[in-house]
Amino acid sequence: MDDRTRRYLRERFGDYYRATTVGLPPAANEREWGHIPWTPGTGTTMVRHQSQLELGDVDDFLARTAPRHAYFSAARYTDPSASTMSQKGWRGADLVFDLDADHLPGVDPEEATYAEMLEVCKDALFRLLRFIEEDFAFEDVEVVFSGGRGYHVHVRDAEVQQLDSDGRREIVDYVLAENLETDNLIRTISAGGTTRRVLRTEGGWGRRVHTELLAVIEELDDLEEPEALKRLTEIKGIGEGRAETILGAIEANRKAIETGNMEAGGPGIRLLVRTLAEDVKAAESAPIDEPVTTDTHRLIRLPKTLHGGSGLVVKPLEREQLEAFDPLVDAIPERFRGQTIEIELAEPQRVELDGDITKLEAGHHTVAEYVGVFLMARGEAQKV
Repeated sequence: MDDRTRRYLRERFGDYYRATTVGLPPAANEREWGHIPWTPGTGTTMVRHQSQLELGDVDDFLARTAPRHAYFSAARYTDPSASTMSQKGWRGADLVFDLDADHLPGVDPEEATYAEMLEVCKDALFRLLRFIEEDFAFEDVEVVFSGGRGYHVHVRDAEVQQLDSDGRREIVDYVLAENLETDNLIRTISAGGTTRRVLRTEGGWGRRVHTELLAVIEELDDLEEPEALKRLTEIKGIGEGRAETILGAIEANRKAIETGNMEAGGPGIRLLVRTLAEDVKAAESAPIDEPVTTDTHRLIRLPKTLHGGSGLVVKPLEREQLEAFDPLVDAIPERFRGQTIEIELAEPQRVELDGDITKLEAGHHTVAEYVGVFLMARGEAQKV
């Protein structure tokens, strides 16, 4: 990035901050603060180990310094400005999840457009929120578009604050369905001198697998026997003979199987459940960035600031806003709308913002300012 482009972005980021009230996280004075300024050259410099007391009024600090990126710690400390973690006096930390479109299974950053990656990431966000709201029943939750490639979710319930890295790792493993074993989804019930194995249907991964089992049974209801057998053989690991056994077991013991009784269905149903568990794991696990959640000292982007790699707002979102939220429209700063700027491109670029696709050849162009800021922040254009 050349000096002219850097100065322009810093000035326009400052204009945004002078017109914006960012707001503070809870216990802001107990958190470490950090930022990355618009330093010359290709590298970046992180300024951290600062307290709110050192920054002063955060809105004023942002307006004066117009940083490229701004962060605060998930952790709370006795002395947040201490230069080493051991001296800070850790008092607890929010539980933070990060979803990054570049790291999602099945997403190739070289092939998918930015909009396509963000759409896939939003689907992953809803999967994560189902774990947070249904499995863990957390209530103090904030969802934030990162301004870049995904979303952050902050959980601030009291019961998560003292979790160490190992405790947070257990949550990560659960959300990712790491080491998910079918046997762990089944409990043994003793009654009348007999025991039987029953799928856990009351919640968690057992409920998810049970829901999928019921969906397959219902699907088979709508098919004639040849089609039903064919449908079962499409499931990995089930051949024609096993498909006939499963179909016969469902016909003979349907009600028991629907309650999760693994004995009533015999080995065929148990095989079906094991296979469905793998499918459910792939479809419903949330591909979070593991190191972010397990790190009890993590710095995370400050909501309502600007992302220095896109010029988009790090936007906090209410739960009811998520379905309709379009990051490439709703995270464009109003400050960057309504005017054009001149930029120079070394290579052709395609930009999808504000509902429009802008295709540009290499060379000199006049574009909407938010398009120019986006390209300049990503290092793909220079200010003329």
